[in-house]
Formats: sequence, C-alpha cells, structure tokens
Amino acid sequence: MSHVKGLKCRECGRSYAKAPIYVCEFCFGSLEVVYDYEAIGKTLTRETIASRSPSLWRYRELLPIDGEPTVGLYSGFTPLVAADNLARELGLKEVYVKDDANCHPTLSFKDRVVAVALSKAKEFGFDTVACASTGNLANSVAAHAAQAGLKRVVFIPADLEIGKVIGSLIYDPQVVAVEGNYDQVNRLCSEIASKYTWGFVNINLRPYYAEGSKTIAFEVAEQLGWRTPDHIVVPAASGSLSTKVWKGFSELDKLGLISRARVKVHVAQAEGCSPIVQAWKSGRDVIKPVVPKTIAKSLAIGNPADGYYAIDMLRASGGDAEAVTDDEIVDAIKLLARTEGIFAETAGGVTVAVARKLALAGKIGRNESLVICVTGNGLKTQEAVAGKIGEPIHIRPNLAAFEAALEKKTAGVG
Repeated sequence: MSHVKGLKCRECGRSYAKAPIYVCEFCFGSLEVVYDYEAIGKTLTRETIASRSPSLWRYRELLPIDGEPTVGLYSGFTPLVAADNLARELGLKEVYVKDDANCHPTLSFKDRVVAVALSKAKEFGFDTVACASTGNLANSVAAHAAQAGLKRVVFIPADLEIGKVIGSLIYDPQVVAVEGNYDQVNRLCSEIASKYTWGFVNINLRPYYAEGSKTIAFEVAEQLGWRTPDHIVVPAASGSLSTKVWKGFSELDKLGLISRARVKVHVAQAEGCSPIVQAWKSGRDVIKPVVPKTIAKSLAIGNPADGYYAIDMLRASGGDAEAVTDDEIVDAIKLLARTEGIFAETAGGVTVAVARKLALAGKIGRNESLVICVTGNGLKTQEAVAGKIGEPIHIRPNLAAFEAALEKKTAGVG
C-alpha cells in the first residue's frame, strides 16, 4: 500500500498528483514527495523493519512507490564501519564510515536512488530511462535498467574518468559523451527530456529519485541502535544528498523511531567546485555558479540544483560546510586506505578531508560521534592517486634478490 499523497512545490506549496514532473508550473520551484506520516506511524515499527531483508526496501513505507519494489532489490543496507584507527588519527573517540563504496552492485550510493527511480519509472510505464551523470549515476542507471529490461541512454561529460566510462559501457546502454562539463550535459538533457518520452531519473523522475538518499539516514540510525550520530559529513554535488539525509533523520524523529534528530549534517566540497560552501561562508542564500576544476569529478556540479536547500538544511541541523584542495583529497584517500582498508573515490577523499578539517578546528568534539559518508569506490578514480602512492619493488625470482631488496628497504635506501 502506498503512503504517498502526491507532490508539493518546495517554494509555493502547491500540490500535484503523482506524475513524472519535477517543476511547479506556477513558480518553477522544485517538487518533492509528500507522505501520509499518520498512516505510516500506525504500522511501521523498529520490529517490522528488523524482520525484513537487508536492503533499502526495508523502509519501503518511506519511499515513493505504489506497489512492491521491482528494481534494486539488493541495494542498500551497506556496512557502518567502526573506524577506530581513523578515529585515532583524527583525535576523536567514535568515528564510523558509512561505506557505500564496496557492497552496492555498481559500487556507489547511486544504486540507492536509481533503485527507487527505476521502480517508479516502471510504475509510470516508461520503456526507456536516461540520465545526466558525472559517472556513478550513469553506471547505476545502465546496470539497473539492464536488469529491469529497460532501454537506457546515459549522458556524460566527455572527459570522464575511464573507469566510469567502462563501468557504463559494460551494461550495453547508449552512452553519449558530451563535450562540456556536467552543467552543460544537464542543460542538454533538460531539452531532450522535454521532447522525448523517456524517464530521466534526475529530471522528470527527480522527486522520486532523490528520496532514495534518505535510506542512508535510516540505515545509520538503525545501525547505531536507533540513535543519530552527533555529526555526519556528506559530500555535495547538486546538494540533494545532504538535504535528504537530514530529511531521513527528521522522518524517523517524526515517527518516533528515534528519540530526537540531534545530528549536525556537514556539507563537504572540493575547493575547485564549492559553490555551496562559498555561499555558506559568505552568508548568502543565493548560489553563484562556478566553473568546476577539481579531481573530484563526481562532485563537479558548478550550478547545484539543490544548493539553496542545502544552505537551509545547514541552518536547520546546525551543521557546517567546508571545502578542501585536491592535494588534501588525495592525502585523505590514502589516509582512509591506510587506516581502515577502504579505497574511496575522490568524493570519499573530500568527506574524510573535511572531517579532519572540522575536527582540527574543534567543530567536532573529541567525545562526539561522527559518521563519514563514503559514496563511491576508488577503483573508479584511480587516476587521482596514480603516481602518488609509491611503486612495487622489482626483484629477480630468487631468495637472495628478495633479501637484498628487503635489506635495502629496511635501511631506507631507494
């Protein structure tokens, strides 16, 4: 049974029926899903959730589908890793990594949002799905659409990392590489979406697609014994993920599944593309678009659609926003790998580096709990660390050669 009432404009509050639309026809504000929380509260309990299979669909009453889920049945419920080694490095006592980099079908958190978007696309009767992407979304749409038997077209910037290009092509979609940055790709897709009857997951299906991000908050709370952390650091591209994480914690609070949403949600960006951080630090509500220039290409959205709402979320949660350099990103990727054995892509380097920055500034207390979101796997962005992580020791195939190399290494030579 669906608990979705419909859609509502985030600006003027006008209501809309459930349909593949994303913009208010009166004020051009963005639309979001509205739920019947009273009805949900009568049936959704901690015990009900715990009895279900370990996927994002264990929270299905809080997701915008009308029937049973049909896509992404194995996505979600990723590990919350107790990162004790990293905690010592950061000078903190309780640090966790929400690891979406290793247990999802396409190794990124986008499998959450795509599971919801394509389940909804099938309910709406679309036979072709599409997206504009900086890479991870394209991988996920291509893979899940293949499993769902849908035609698929993905649009990417032409300079994307080769790992992400291959990660889409392997699923046999139509991949369109556009000579421009993500914002230019997205503008083109908006024109295409107005002409072709395709389900664009981050355009006409965006209100439903974005709701999948809430499941990070649901899982973190459940995995912490139905409590929130004191802090959570979330990477920001469009700004949607951070706002939905906050919405997820707030919904659990509203339903009485947690005692109170006492969590500061922090936004993390790369300095080479940090329009949300710049607006926050200057006290502006208006997001000034920038031209992205960073190794963190999955976060390289210069004109973030949900930037304003991310600023609003920061105020509501009491969080902060920080940006880090490309060198800091690489150092943080290496730090996480060295301490916890997790190889994160550049977006994960951003969140770890920002967490370190906030801890050093005293904005995260030593005795407070922290969750760091790692949203993608480092195998997708190997170029970022190539040449910066040492080289193998080459030897002849005999014991003497090994011992000579070992002695040389122990002596610190070479």
